[in-house]
Parts: sequence; structure tokens; C-alpha cells
Amino acid sequence: MKVVRNIKYIVIHCTATPGNTTIESIKRYWKEQRGWGDTPGYHYIIERNGNIVQLLDEKKNSYGVYAHNSECISIAYIGGIGKDGKPMDNRSDAQKHAMFDKIVELTEKYKGVEVKGHRDFPGVKKACPSFDVKKWLSEYEPDLGNAL
Repeated sequence: MKVVRNIKYIVIHCTATPGNTTIESIKRYWKEQRGWGDTPGYHYIIERNGNIVQLLDEKKNSYGVYAHNSECISIAYIGGIGKDGKPMDNRSDAQKHAMFDKIVELTEKYKGVEVKGHRDFPGVKKACPSFDVKKWLSEYEPDLGNAL
């Protein structure tokens, strides 16, 4: 029997780590500290240089948003906290460009989905992704280069 996911949300996360954290150390944390085995917290993770790494097939549930994982595609950027450990939008320009492009791609693929931050779900008591996703999307001007 084939299970088809009903995707309702594209969810933006931060890793709540310093910007120089490696994907391998994040995966190790999920496995050893969270006990998630090999299932990641996100489908995609965006490195400081804007490189997007797919961690999980979109057909599978990640551990992105408790009680909503079956209806979400999760994207995270490496970062989200300052040197003091407090929430901070410290995305690089490359991460912002890559995030915007990935959101556009996924909203075209999954018609009618809502894009929201992790913190925008009921009962979530964390700052993730350390910025207001809807406000950012309404104000962001992508660099179209010579496209015009």
C-alpha cells in the first residue's frame, strides 16, 4: 500500500546552532541526544554558503513539527542563535537566496500550501526560525540578476 502525504505546510526552521556547525554534528545530535535514529529533523538544510542538502525524501516524515510531521516539508538554515545563545536571525545572504528559491520551488510543487515558521504552530514555545517568516516573505526582494 502506497502512503501519500497530504502536504499542507512548508515549514522554515533554524538549527539553533552556531553558523559554522556541520550537518554531520547535527545528525549525530538527533541520533544520540534525541534518539531519532536516522530520521532527520528536516527534509532540507541550507549551509552558510547557500548550498542546499536534502536529508530526507519528501515522501517521508521528518521530525520537524510535533503532531504535524505528516503534513509538512521542513527546511532549516544552519544558524539561528547569536554568540550569547539567544535567538538571532543570522542567515547569510546566500542562505536567504537559497531559502527563497526552495520555498518558490516547493510552493509550485505543492499547490495551496502555507509557508510558516516553526514557532507559528500552536503550542510551540521556541523562537525557531528566529525571524518572522511571513513578514520576511512579504518584504524579500530576490536578486533576479539579469533576468529582466
